[in-house]
Amino acid sequence: MRRIFLSLLCTLLATLSHAETPAARPYTLHSGQLGLVINSKDPLSEQMGEYYAEQRQLKPEQILRIELPTDRVWITEGELEQLRGKIEQYFGPDIQALALAWAKPYRVNCLSITYGVTLGHQEGLCSNTGKPTPESPYFNHSSTQPFTDLHLRPSMLLAAKDWPSGKQLIDTGLAAWGNQPKGSAYFVVTSDKARNSRAGLFPPSQAIKGLPLKIEQLQADSLKGKRDIVIYQTGLAKVNDLETLKFQPGALADHLTSFGGQLTDSSQMSSLHWLEAGATASYGTVSEPYNYPQKFPHPQVLLFHYINGATAVEAYWKSVAWPAQGVFIGDPLAAPYRSLSPRKSN
Repeated sequence: MRRIFLSLLCTLLATLSHAETPAARPYTLHSGQLGLVINSKDPLSEQMGEYYAEQRQLKPEQILRIELPTDRVWITEGELEQLRGKIEQYFGPDIQALALAWAKPYRVNCLSITYGVTLGHQEGLCSNTGKPTPESPYFNHSSTQPFTDLHLRPSMLLAAKDWPSGKQLIDTGLAAWGNQPKGSAYFVVTSDKARNSRAGLFPPSQAIKGLPLKIEQLQADSLKGKRDIVIYQTGLAKVNDLETLKFQPGALADHLTSFGGQLTDSSQMSSLHWLEAGATASYGTVSEPYNYPQKFPHPQVLLFHYINGATAVEAYWKSVAWPAQGVFIGDPLAAPYRSLSPRKSN
Protein backbone atom coordinates (compact mmCIF):
# COMPACT_ATOMS: atom_id res chain seq x y z
CA MET A 1 0.00 0.00 0.00
CA ARG A 2 1.13 3.55 -0.74
CA ARG A 3 0.43 4.50 2.86
CA ILE A 4 0.67 1.98 5.64
CA PHE A 5 -2.23 2.35 8.05
CA LEU A 6 -0.21 2.49 11.26
CA SER A 7 2.10 5.17 9.89
CA LEU A 8 -0.93 7.11 8.69
CA LEU A 9 -2.48 6.83 12.12
CA CYS A 10 0.52 8.48 13.79
CA THR A 11 0.82 11.15 11.11
CA LEU A 12 -2.82 12.12 11.22
CA LEU A 13 -2.90 12.23 15.01
CA ALA A 14 -0.12 14.80 14.87
CA THR A 15 -1.89 16.70 12.09
CA LEU A 16 -5.24 16.75 13.86
CA SER A 17 -3.72 18.57 16.81
CA HIS A 18 -3.05 21.43 14.37
CA ALA A 19 -6.23 21.03 12.35
CA GLU A 20 -6.69 24.75 11.88
CA THR A 21 -3.88 24.60 9.30
CA PRO A 22 -5.53 24.17 5.87
CA ALA A 23 -4.73 21.28 3.56
CA ALA A 24 -1.81 21.73 1.19
CA ARG A 25 -4.20 22.57 -1.66
CA PRO A 26 -7.48 24.23 -0.64
CA TYR A 27 -10.54 22.25 -1.70
CA THR A 28 -12.33 23.83 -4.64
CA LEU A 29 -14.78 21.23 -6.02
CA HIS A 30 -18.14 22.96 -6.56
CA SER A 31 -21.49 22.41 -8.24
CA GLY A 32 -20.26 23.63 -11.61
CA GLN A 33 -17.88 20.66 -11.69
CA LEU A 34 -20.46 17.98 -10.83
CA GLY A 35 -22.10 15.70 -13.36
CA LEU A 36 -25.60 14.44 -12.53
CA VAL A 37 -26.77 11.10 -13.97
CA ILE A 38 -30.53 10.39 -13.93
CA ASN A 39 -32.19 7.06 -14.66
CA SER A 40 -35.12 7.98 -16.91
CA LYS A 41 -36.81 4.65 -16.15
CA ASP A 42 -37.04 5.52 -12.45
CA PRO A 43 -39.64 8.19 -11.51
CA LEU A 44 -37.93 8.87 -8.17
CA SER A 45 -34.60 9.34 -9.93
CA GLU A 46 -36.23 11.88 -12.24
CA GLN A 47 -37.88 13.72 -9.36
CA MET A 48 -34.77 13.84 -7.21
CA GLY A 49 -32.51 14.66 -10.14
CA GLU A 50 -34.64 17.57 -11.31
CA TYR A 51 -34.89 18.99 -7.79
CA TYR A 52 -31.16 18.56 -7.16
CA ALA A 53 -30.31 20.24 -10.46
CA GLU A 54 -32.58 23.16 -9.59
CA GLN A 55 -31.24 23.58 -6.06
CA ARG A 56 -27.60 23.27 -7.12
CA GLN A 57 -28.17 25.41 -10.23
CA LEU A 58 -26.75 22.82 -12.60
CA LYS A 59 -26.57 23.60 -16.29
CA PRO A 60 -28.23 21.31 -18.88
CA GLU A 61 -24.84 20.05 -20.06
CA GLN A 62 -24.17 18.79 -16.52
CA ILE A 63 -27.15 16.41 -16.63
CA LEU A 64 -27.09 13.04 -18.38
CA ARG A 65 -30.17 10.83 -18.69
CA ILE A 66 -29.62 7.12 -19.14
CA GLU A 67 -31.75 3.98 -18.86
CA LEU A 68 -31.04 1.30 -16.24
CA PRO A 69 -33.24 -1.56 -15.02
CA THR A 70 -35.37 -0.78 -11.98
CA ASP A 71 -36.52 -4.34 -11.24
CA ARG A 72 -33.15 -5.56 -9.91
CA VAL A 73 -30.39 -4.30 -7.63
CA TRP A 74 -27.56 -5.23 -10.00
CA ILE A 75 -26.36 -4.54 -13.50
CA THR A 76 -24.12 -6.71 -15.64
CA GLU A 77 -20.55 -5.93 -16.57
CA GLY A 78 -21.78 -5.17 -20.09
CA GLU A 79 -24.39 -2.73 -18.80
CA LEU A 80 -21.71 -1.03 -16.70
CA GLU A 81 -19.45 -0.60 -19.70
CA GLN A 82 -22.32 0.97 -21.66
CA LEU A 83 -23.01 3.32 -18.75
CA ARG A 84 -19.35 4.28 -18.42
CA GLY A 85 -19.13 4.85 -22.15
CA LYS A 86 -22.09 7.25 -22.10
CA ILE A 87 -20.61 9.13 -19.14
CA GLU A 88 -17.21 9.47 -20.80
CA GLN A 89 -18.77 10.58 -24.08
CA TYR A 90 -21.15 13.11 -22.51
CA PHE A 91 -19.16 14.90 -19.83
CA GLY A 92 -16.22 17.15 -20.58
CA PRO A 93 -12.95 17.45 -18.66
CA ASP A 94 -14.37 20.13 -16.37
CA ILE A 95 -16.64 17.54 -14.66
CA GLN A 96 -14.66 16.24 -11.69
CA ALA A 97 -17.24 14.14 -9.77
CA LEU A 98 -20.61 12.46 -10.28
CA ALA A 99 -23.98 12.20 -8.56
CA LEU A 100 -25.97 9.10 -9.57
CA ALA A 101 -29.61 9.76 -8.70
CA TRP A 102 -30.94 6.36 -7.63
CA ALA A 103 -30.82 3.74 -4.87
CA LYS A 104 -30.89 0.73 -7.15
CA PRO A 105 -29.18 -0.80 -8.99
CA TYR A 106 -26.37 -0.48 -6.46
CA ARG A 107 -23.96 -3.20 -7.54
CA VAL A 108 -22.20 -4.88 -10.47
CA ASN A 109 -21.79 -8.55 -9.53
CA CYS A 110 -20.04 -8.31 -6.11
CA LEU A 111 -18.73 -4.78 -6.74
CA SER A 112 -20.49 -1.51 -5.96
CA ILE A 113 -21.86 0.59 -8.78
CA THR A 114 -20.01 3.67 -7.51
CA TYR A 115 -16.73 1.78 -7.75
CA GLY A 116 -17.66 0.47 -11.19
CA VAL A 117 -18.58 3.90 -12.53
CA THR A 118 -15.49 5.54 -11.05
CA LEU A 119 -12.80 2.91 -11.62
CA GLY A 120 -14.37 0.30 -13.88
CA HIS A 121 -15.02 -3.41 -13.51
CA GLN A 122 -12.09 -5.66 -12.66
CA GLU A 123 -12.13 -9.34 -13.50
CA GLY A 124 -11.53 -11.92 -10.82
CA LEU A 125 -12.40 -9.85 -7.75
CA CYS A 126 -15.65 -11.72 -7.17
CA SER A 127 -14.08 -15.18 -7.04
CA ASN A 128 -13.34 -14.57 -3.35
CA THR A 129 -14.77 -11.43 -1.77
CA GLY A 130 -12.94 -12.12 1.48
CA LYS A 131 -9.59 -11.21 -0.04
CA PRO A 132 -7.93 -7.80 -0.35
CA THR A 133 -9.05 -5.75 -3.34
CA PRO A 134 -7.05 -3.18 -5.32
CA GLU A 135 -6.07 0.03 -3.60
CA SER A 136 -7.79 3.13 -4.89
CA PRO A 137 -5.41 5.62 -6.53
CA TYR A 138 -7.51 8.33 -4.84
CA PHE A 139 -7.00 7.03 -1.28
CA ASN A 140 -5.82 9.92 0.93
CA HIS A 141 -4.63 11.73 -2.17
CA SER A 142 -3.95 15.47 -2.11
CA SER A 143 -5.82 16.10 -5.37
CA THR A 144 -8.65 18.62 -5.33
CA GLN A 145 -9.45 18.00 -9.01
CA PRO A 146 -9.58 14.20 -9.35
CA PHE A 147 -10.47 13.95 -13.01
CA THR A 148 -7.82 16.46 -14.00
CA ASP A 149 -5.14 14.87 -11.83
CA LEU A 150 -6.05 11.17 -11.85
CA HIS A 151 -8.56 10.78 -14.68
CA LEU A 152 -11.26 9.46 -12.34
CA ARG A 153 -14.53 10.91 -11.18
CA PRO A 154 -15.52 9.87 -7.65
CA SER A 155 -19.21 9.03 -7.69
CA MET A 156 -21.93 8.91 -5.06
CA LEU A 157 -25.50 7.64 -5.18
CA LEU A 158 -27.98 10.42 -4.48
CA ALA A 159 -30.18 7.74 -2.96
CA ALA A 160 -33.46 7.63 -1.07
CA LYS A 161 -36.35 5.26 -0.48
CA ASP A 162 -39.01 7.87 -1.37
CA TRP A 163 -39.48 11.50 -2.32
CA PRO A 164 -39.81 12.97 1.22
CA SER A 165 -36.53 11.30 2.21
CA GLY A 166 -34.89 12.43 -1.01
CA LYS A 167 -35.99 16.03 -0.62
CA GLN A 168 -34.78 16.06 2.98
CA LEU A 169 -31.38 14.78 1.87
CA ILE A 170 -31.01 17.40 -0.84
CA ASP A 171 -32.15 20.26 1.38
CA THR A 172 -29.84 19.17 4.18
CA GLY A 173 -26.88 18.87 1.84
CA LEU A 174 -27.47 22.36 0.50
CA ALA A 175 -27.76 23.77 4.02
CA ALA A 176 -24.42 22.20 4.90
CA TRP A 177 -22.31 24.29 2.54
CA GLY A 178 -19.91 26.33 4.67
CA ASN A 179 -22.15 26.26 7.74
CA GLN A 180 -19.25 25.47 10.14
CA PRO A 181 -21.45 23.40 12.45
CA LYS A 182 -20.82 23.37 16.17
CA GLY A 183 -20.89 19.74 17.12
CA SER A 184 -19.11 16.48 17.81
CA ALA A 185 -17.51 13.64 15.90
CA TYR A 186 -18.45 10.41 17.67
CA PHE A 187 -16.35 7.26 17.30
CA VAL A 188 -18.15 4.46 19.10
CA VAL A 189 -16.45 1.23 20.15
CA THR A 190 -19.13 -1.46 20.54
CA SER A 191 -19.27 -4.89 22.12
CA ASP A 192 -19.17 -6.48 18.65
CA LYS A 193 -15.50 -7.46 18.41
CA ALA A 194 -15.62 -8.60 14.78
CA ARG A 195 -17.15 -5.32 13.60
CA ASN A 196 -14.76 -3.21 15.69
CA SER A 197 -11.78 -3.94 13.45
CA ARG A 198 -11.15 -0.24 12.84
CA ALA A 199 -11.59 0.83 16.48
CA GLY A 200 -7.82 1.12 16.82
CA LEU A 201 -7.94 3.82 14.14
CA PHE A 202 -10.46 5.97 16.03
CA PRO A 203 -8.91 9.26 17.14
CA PRO A 204 -8.80 9.97 20.88
CA SER A 205 -11.22 12.39 22.51
CA GLN A 206 -10.03 15.95 22.00
CA ALA A 207 -11.04 19.41 20.85
CA ILE A 208 -10.20 20.40 17.29
CA LYS A 209 -8.27 23.62 17.53
CA GLY A 210 -9.69 26.42 15.42
CA LEU A 211 -13.05 24.72 14.79
CA PRO A 212 -16.27 24.44 16.83
CA LEU A 213 -15.81 20.67 16.81
CA LYS A 214 -14.81 18.10 19.37
CA ILE A 215 -14.01 14.42 19.09
CA GLU A 216 -15.54 11.90 21.46
CA GLN A 217 -14.44 8.28 21.52
CA LEU A 218 -16.97 6.22 23.47
CA GLN A 219 -17.58 2.64 24.56
CA ALA A 220 -21.23 1.87 23.86
CA ASP A 221 -23.50 -0.10 21.55
CA SER A 222 -25.30 3.06 20.43
CA LEU A 223 -25.57 6.76 20.97
CA LYS A 224 -28.74 8.04 22.63
CA GLY A 225 -30.10 11.55 22.67
CA LYS A 226 -27.10 13.28 21.07
CA ARG A 227 -28.14 16.43 19.21
CA ASP A 228 -24.89 17.67 17.72
CA ILE A 229 -23.62 14.90 15.45
CA VAL A 230 -21.17 15.82 12.69
CA ILE A 231 -19.63 12.35 12.33
CA TYR A 232 -20.83 9.02 13.75
CA GLN A 233 -18.79 5.89 13.06
CA THR A 234 -19.34 2.54 14.71
CA GLY A 235 -19.33 -1.21 14.13
CA LEU A 236 -22.59 -3.16 14.39
CA ALA A 237 -24.95 -5.11 12.14
CA LYS A 238 -27.76 -2.81 13.26
CA VAL A 239 -27.49 0.53 15.03
CA ASN A 240 -30.24 1.31 17.52
CA ASP A 241 -31.63 4.60 18.83
CA LEU A 242 -31.22 6.57 15.59
CA GLU A 243 -34.62 8.14 16.20
CA THR A 244 -33.26 9.85 19.34
CA LEU A 245 -30.45 11.63 17.50
CA LYS A 246 -30.04 14.92 15.66
CA PHE A 247 -27.50 15.17 12.86
CA GLN A 248 -26.00 18.49 11.84
CA PRO A 249 -26.33 19.44 8.14
CA GLY A 250 -23.51 17.70 6.33
CA ALA A 251 -23.13 14.92 8.92
CA LEU A 252 -21.36 11.73 7.86
CA ALA A 253 -22.30 8.38 9.43
CA ASP A 254 -21.49 4.73 8.73
CA HIS A 255 -21.34 1.35 10.44
CA LEU A 256 -18.84 -1.41 9.73
CA THR A 257 -20.85 -4.49 8.84
CA SER A 258 -21.07 -6.88 5.91
CA PHE A 259 -24.16 -5.77 4.02
CA GLY A 260 -24.88 -2.13 4.85
CA GLY A 261 -24.45 -1.27 1.18
CA GLN A 262 -27.30 -3.56 0.14
CA LEU A 263 -29.48 -0.50 0.15
CA THR A 264 -32.93 -1.90 -0.57
CA ASP A 265 -32.74 -5.56 0.48
CA SER A 266 -30.16 -5.95 3.24
CA SER A 267 -30.44 -8.61 5.95
CA GLN A 268 -28.65 -6.09 8.19
CA MET A 269 -29.16 -2.34 8.59
CA SER A 270 -29.07 -0.59 5.24
CA SER A 271 -26.84 2.48 5.06
CA LEU A 272 -29.93 4.31 3.79
CA HIS A 273 -31.16 4.35 7.39
CA TRP A 274 -28.41 6.82 8.23
CA LEU A 275 -29.75 9.22 5.60
CA GLU A 276 -33.32 8.70 6.77
CA ALA A 277 -32.18 9.55 10.30
CA GLY A 278 -30.70 12.85 9.10
CA ALA A 279 -27.11 12.15 8.02
CA THR A 280 -26.06 13.63 4.69
CA ALA A 281 -23.73 10.89 3.44
CA SER A 282 -22.81 7.31 4.29
CA TYR A 283 -21.07 4.17 3.06
CA GLY A 284 -21.63 0.42 3.14
CA THR A 285 -20.45 -2.76 1.44
CA VAL A 286 -22.58 -4.61 -1.09
CA SER A 287 -20.99 -8.06 -0.69
CA GLU A 288 -19.20 -9.94 2.10
CA PRO A 289 -15.97 -7.96 2.69
CA TYR A 290 -14.83 -9.65 5.88
CA ASN A 291 -13.72 -7.06 8.40
CA TYR A 292 -10.69 -5.60 6.68
CA PRO A 293 -10.55 -2.00 7.91
CA GLN A 294 -9.17 -1.01 4.50
CA LYS A 295 -12.57 -1.81 2.97
CA PHE A 296 -14.28 0.79 5.17
CA PRO A 297 -13.79 4.52 5.76
CA HIS A 298 -10.63 5.26 7.72
CA PRO A 299 -11.86 7.46 10.59
CA GLN A 300 -8.95 9.88 10.70
CA VAL A 301 -8.57 10.23 6.94
CA LEU A 302 -12.29 10.96 6.64
CA LEU A 303 -12.21 13.51 9.45
CA PHE A 304 -9.03 15.19 8.24
CA HIS A 305 -10.22 15.85 4.70
CA TYR A 306 -13.74 16.83 5.71
CA ILE A 307 -12.71 19.44 8.27
CA ASN A 308 -10.25 20.86 5.75
CA GLY A 309 -13.06 21.70 3.33
CA ALA A 310 -13.56 18.57 1.23
CA THR A 311 -17.01 17.73 -0.06
CA ALA A 312 -18.65 14.52 1.13
CA VAL A 313 -17.79 12.68 -2.09
CA GLU A 314 -14.13 13.67 -1.80
CA ALA A 315 -13.75 12.95 1.92
CA TYR A 316 -15.51 9.59 1.79
CA TRP A 317 -13.73 8.37 -1.35
CA LYS A 318 -10.34 9.46 -0.01
CA SER A 319 -10.96 7.57 3.24
CA VAL A 320 -11.42 4.07 1.74
CA ALA A 321 -8.25 2.30 0.64
CA TRP A 322 -10.00 -0.72 -0.93
CA PRO A 323 -13.41 0.58 -2.13
CA ALA A 324 -14.31 -2.12 -4.67
CA GLN A 325 -17.15 -3.58 -2.59
CA GLY A 326 -18.35 -0.32 -1.03
CA VAL A 327 -21.09 2.01 -2.21
CA PHE A 328 -20.99 5.73 -1.40
CA ILE A 329 -24.38 7.38 -0.83
CA GLY A 330 -25.67 10.86 0.00
CA ASP A 331 -25.23 14.39 -1.29
CA PRO A 332 -21.79 14.54 -2.89
CA LEU A 333 -21.55 18.33 -2.56
CA ALA A 334 -22.14 18.62 1.19
CA ALA A 335 -19.18 20.62 2.52
CA PRO A 336 -19.81 22.14 5.96
CA TYR A 337 -16.21 23.26 6.44
CA ARG A 338 -15.85 24.98 3.08
CA SER A 339 -15.43 28.74 3.47
CA LEU A 340 -18.13 29.67 0.96
CA SER A 341 -21.80 30.53 1.40
CA PRO A 342 -24.42 28.02 0.11
CA ARG A 343 -25.41 30.22 -2.83
CA LYS A 344 -21.86 30.83 -4.05
CA SER A 345 -20.94 27.27 -4.92
CA ASN A 346 -21.05 27.77 -8.70
